[in-house]
Amino acid sequence: MHEVSVMSSIVDAVLKELERHQVRGVEEVDLVLGELTRLGKDQMEFAYEVVTRGTPLEGSRLNIIEERIEVRCAFCGHRGEAERLEDDGFHHSIPVLSCPSCSQALEVLSGRSCMVKSLKVLE
Repeated sequence: MHEVSVMSSIVDAVLKELERHQVRGVEEVDLVLGELTRLGKDQMEFAYEVVTRGTPLEGSRLNIIEERIEVRCAFCGHRGEAERLEDDGFHHSIPVLSCPSCSQALEVLSGRSCMVKSLKVLE
């Protein structure tokens, strides 16, 4: 479960940032999680609960903001959400990264993020 190691790194970075400020605690953490990261929302929430135990983040709420995959074709100008391949044999839908208009490779504009967007702190 790589979500635990990813969340551990995120929590370490947040704790390091909190050291630079005079805060009594943290109420909420907003985390942007891109679809292409393949990090599970439920697993990330569980990992957050485990990793924050005994830290100033313990008891704070993790809000996960899901970032959809947006793509652009440099060849024909197509832009929008990535189309998806659906199959009962897959655990997840698979994004198609070729242009639906001209079949050229698409540039990924969003959907790769894994970042803290904001913190709600108690001063």
